[in-house]
Amino acid sequence: MRNKFDEQLLDLNDKLIQMGALIESAIANAVSALNEQEIETANKAIDFDTEIDQAEKEIESLCLKLLLQQQPVARDLRLISSALKMITDMERIGDQAADIAEITIQLAKSKKVKIPKYIRAMAQTTIQMVNDSIDAFVKKDLNLAYSVIKCDDTVDNLFDMVKDSLIKHLVDNVNDGEQAIDLIMIAKYFERIGDHATNIAEWVVFSITGTHKNY
Repeated sequence: MRNKFDEQLLDLNDKLIQMGALIESAIANAVSALNEQEIETANKAIDFDTEIDQAEKEIESLCLKLLLQQQPVARDLRLISSALKMITDMERIGDQAADIAEITIQLAKSKKVKIPKYIRAMAQTTIQMVNDSIDAFVKKDLNLAYSVIKCDDTVDNLFDMVKDSLIKHLVDNVNDGEQAIDLIMIAKYFERIGDHATNIAEWVVFSITGTHKNY
């Protein structure tokens, strides 16, 4: 019985890694589309959302099966409960990558928009946070998980810089109001992606230590 349970836990681990790869691809396509204002690449980011939603359903089903049909010990319960929490954040990252891509399509249909350097920095930082949060889970790496959590303040600070720079820009360019709102929304989605990557890292810490937010 335990052997079968261990096999299902390995399957859970593999499915989480696969879902992680999907969200990494979604956000990478969204960022590439934004930087180049390329509609085809933006549509690829949006298309990943369906696959991510399906992956969430499959993992949720497997987790519930493990809880109901098996008798997990404390360590197993931590892994399963963490997985259920993590997939919620992963799914939302997929949603927000799609949201960024949808705004990018609208921007690409108008005149070429210069993406502020602080948004580019947010994009780079949040991609790294997402990748590292998944790697921390795969490698059971506490230090990497903690480094993701610390990066959340960096993203929040960058978001404030985006807002400040766009407000200053609008003082001399009052006709750019609509584009400024789009760019602030994109920055907000990156800020949320950073929050979700942080949540994933916190659940990685819990799955390893049994402690949540004790740092």
